[in-house]
Amino acid sequence: MSNIVAIVGRPNVGKSTLFNRLTSSRSAIVDEASGVTRDRHYGKVEWNGKEFSLIDTGGYIVGSEDIFEAEIRKQVLIAIEECDLILFVVDVTVGVSDLDKEVANLLRKANKKVILISNKVDNNELIYDSNVFYGLAISDSIHSVSAISGSGTGDLLDEVVNSLEFNEQEEEETGIPKIAIVGRPNVGKSSLLNTLIGQEKNIVTNIAGTTRDSLTTRFNSFGYEFDLIDTAGIRKKGKVNEDIEFYSVMRSIRAIENADVCLLMIEATEGVMAQDMNIYNVI
Repeated sequence: MSNIVAIVGRPNVGKSTLFNRLTSSRSAIVDEASGVTRDRHYGKVEWNGKEFSLIDTGGYIVGSEDIFEAEIRKQVLIAIEECDLILFVVDVTVGVSDLDKEVANLLRKANKKVILISNKVDNNELIYDSNVFYGLAISDSIHSVSAISGSGTGDLLDEVVNSLEFNEQEEEETGIPKIAIVGRPNVGKSSLLNTLIGQEKNIVTNIAGTTRDSLTTRFNSFGYEFDLIDTAGIRKKGKVNEDIEFYSVMRSIRAIENADVCLLMIEATEGVMAQDMNIYNVI
């Protein structure tokens, strides 16, 4: 079963530092393109034999007319919508800010499981200062951590994996290999799927997904059944290109988590792009 965890919070609370700490055993992926893309981090976390995908979002700001900050807001909303669990990070050295309250209100409406993290607790004297964040009324417990030193992150990861669903038995019982076709928009994922299906003409069934899911097609080849997961068709009207690409990565990560084999498609005329490497590293 796929599991995606998103790190959310206002700017300068240590989200990226926490991301790097939690993904220390795997290569964190950082898109270094200019603008909002620099705030995109994708990575894998493995803890006690369990694995999940981690998304680091940009700092959430309201009331700003800056175009880059507006894009970050949109991408934070996308991450909240697409994820299974939210890590809400606050700064113990600052206390509760108006922006923290804004983020808490946003998360309260999302109806998602939220783990509240008081970061920058770099010494024991600051642990009790974390209690002020109970006033946000977003979680029954607070994890006091120091992303820099790693203090408290073990207990945090324990709660994360306990909050996620890892239905390994169900996956074993199906026995049908899942092959995900992943990549950036317009690299030919749907064309490849149609070619594979068109050659065989032995579709067992079409499994219809919702607008949140990828389209899964079951087919026969060489006497075997496969589930092909197509991550195309995820563009949403009215969204700018940055949002479309972010949706693409979120959906690709979901498909990768569910798949046994991944086919990463790259546009030959463009070569390997930064977004291709993002997806490759998540695989």
